[in-house]
Amino acid sequence: MRRFFIWSALAVVIGLALAGGAYWAYWNYYARFQPVTVTRNQAEIQRLLDEASWVSAGGGGEPLYIIGYRDSVAMARYEREEIPKLRAAGVEARTILFARPDREGLAQSTAAERATIAELWLTRDWTLYQRWTATPVRNWTAAGIPAADGNLARGAVVEAGRDFVARLSADLQEAGLSTRYPLIIWRDREGFMKACACSDRRSWVFIRDDLDAPDRIDPSDVGPVDPSGAQAVPGDGVSESLPYPDLAPFPPADGTAPGAPSAPAPASSPAPRKAPEAKQAEDTTFF
Repeated sequence: MRRFFIWSALAVVIGLALAGGAYWAYWNYYARFQPVTVTRNQAEIQRLLDEASWVSAGGGGEPLYIIGYRDSVAMARYEREEIPKLRAAGVEARTILFARPDREGLAQSTAAERATIAELWLTRDWTLYQRWTATPVRNWTAAGIPAADGNLARGAVVEAGRDFVARLSADLQEAGLSTRYPLIIWRDREGFMKACACSDRRSWVFIRDDLDAPDRIDPSDVGPVDPSGAQAVPGDGVSESLPYPDLAPFPPADGTAPGAPSAPAPASSPAPRKAPEAKQAEDTTFF
C-alpha cells in the first residue's frame, strides 16, 4: 500500500509537470502572439482612427491601421513584407505615425522627424511618406518642410499625434493588450475589431488568416507600379539599389545615328599603276 501511494504521488507530480510544460509551450510559442478581440471602447477606438490623419497608397478595400514611429525596425519590416500580401487580399493599409515624446529628459525624436510628422498630419501626402521612408534616418533633413519646433500650430499637431497614441493605448489596455509597435488594428470577416502589438513577426500570420491574405506572393501578382508610387513599400532606413537606367547607345565612330543602317562602304578602286619611265633616246649620231 505504501508503495502504491508513493507511485501515485510521483505520477501526479509528473502529470502536473507535463501539464505545466505543455501550457507554457502553448503560451510561449502560440497564445502570446495571438491578437486580442476588442470588446470594450470599440466606438471610441473607431472614432480615434477616423479622426487621425493616416496616409495610404489607396486601394479602397477593407482598412487596416498601422500605428508606429519612423525608426521602428519592426514597423518598417512589417510594411515592407506584409503590405503587398494584404493588398493582394483587397485590404487598404493606412499608416499613422507619431513622434515619440521625450523620456527622462532624453529626446526620442529629431526636429526633422517632428517637422515631417506635422506635415504628414496636415497634408496626408503619400509621396512625402515614400520619400521619407526610402531615405535613411540619418540622412533625412526635412528640406523644404516648415519646422514644427517654435511653430505654435505645427507643434500642436505633433502633440495631437502623441495624445492620439496615449488615448488609443489606454483604451486597448482595457482589452488586455500591452502596447508595442507597430500597433495594428483591423476588423475580421465577422466584423469584430482586432488589435495586435505586432513587434514579433510570429504575430503576423494571425492577421493574414483573418483577412484571407496569402502567406506568399509572386512579385508579378502585385500589378503595375502606379506613377504616384502606390506600389512602393517603405524601407527600413537602409539604402537600396536602384534599377540601372536605360542609356542610349553610344553613336558609332562614323557619326551615324544609333540604329540607322550603315551606308555601304565604297568599293575600293585599284591603285593606279605608275607610268613607265620614258626610255632614253638612243644616240643616232654616226661617226
